[in-house]
Amino acid sequence: MLLNSFDEWSRLREVVVGSAENYVSHERELSFDLFFHDNLAQDNPSRSEWYYPRLSARSEPADRRRLPVARRYVDELNEDLEGLADTLRDLGVTVHRPRALPAETAEVTTPAWSASVVPPLNIRDNTLVLGDEIIETPPMIRSRYFETQLLKPLFQEYFRSGCRWTVMPRPLMTDASFDLSYVRTATAGGPTEPVEEPRPSPYDVGLEMMFDAAQCLRLGRDIVANVSTENHELGVAWLERHLEGRFRVHRVHRLSDSHIDSMVLALRPGLLLVRSEAVVEALPPALRRWDRIVAPTPTENNFPRYDDALILTSPFIDLNVLSVDPETVLVNEASPELVRTLEDAKFTVVPVRHRHRRLFGGGFHCFTLDTVRDGGPEDYLE
Repeated sequence: MLLNSFDEWSRLREVVVGSAENYVSHERELSFDLFFHDNLAQDNPSRSEWYYPRLSARSEPADRRRLPVARRYVDELNEDLEGLADTLRDLGVTVHRPRALPAETAEVTTPAWSASVVPPLNIRDNTLVLGDEIIETPPMIRSRYFETQLLKPLFQEYFRSGCRWTVMPRPLMTDASFDLSYVRTATAGGPTEPVEEPRPSPYDVGLEMMFDAAQCLRLGRDIVANVSTENHELGVAWLERHLEGRFRVHRVHRLSDSHIDSMVLALRPGLLLVRSEAVVEALPPALRRWDRIVAPTPTENNFPRYDDALILTSPFIDLNVLSVDPETVLVNEASPELVRTLEDAKFTVVPVRHRHRRLFGGGFHCFTLDTVRDGGPEDYLE
């Protein structure tokens, strides 16, 4: 198995599909609230108190609130993940899966904090594949601190076949590690609650690098990286130094709160799928010259209604598509507007079922990690 993945669109040969086994709950604590505050507020600010009831003394275990995830939703998510994996196999793609989270695994504990563990579902988030290199990125949510350990058997196989394998510095993730300026700044939805002052810890070292791989758009030798906080800036600075001479990093600022792949995706050289024209204006000048497809506004009827669940993503989550080649795209069958829009643009659209994307924070791009594509280190943004 020779690792090779430089872009988002060339012929897909090997991919990892995430796992939701033993997904039990979401845990409300500082890192979770900071990560999801923007999507939830923009989605429905009138119900922000329901989404984010006030937390006080966030760092103490007594204030961690576990919100159970209904078993029926997890069972249906697992069915949909199996359907995604089967669809990719039918298209000739080799599918790998991470190890399932053991049922008895409840906590991850460091000297500075403890958190509930979630399974390796949105595996795009914490691993950046650049050519022949695996880079494990420093997570932004405490419960995902050791998530890539469940991918280690696969990473070892790629390493034995000759790939590079790098782990970015791991943050201590005390309260003082987080740049709170973003959530204290008015955004389209606005913060859902005042952010408390960080609780001191003997492990405080100041702001640290925290940066997800899903903040990057890969375009051959060019990487577009979204930066919204000082935590992100530190991560991008590390990437620039590590990749110097091999890749070029282009910053975009506050395109979203963190991840870029529900704002813009490259469907093939010269063509973008974007949430809005405003997104295009924030991109590097060379990308603004590419053609674009603006995703249609989703309707409320596209989504299940929930009375007992926490909503984690904006309604534009179905923009999070997965390209199998420059002409073929996997799209959620529950987004008929987007299916029609891409078919009108002459794409072969493969509809795949994904019911509860707003409960689990990801779409097909999030749920997958493409490890082998045909593309190479081309120059797209010179």
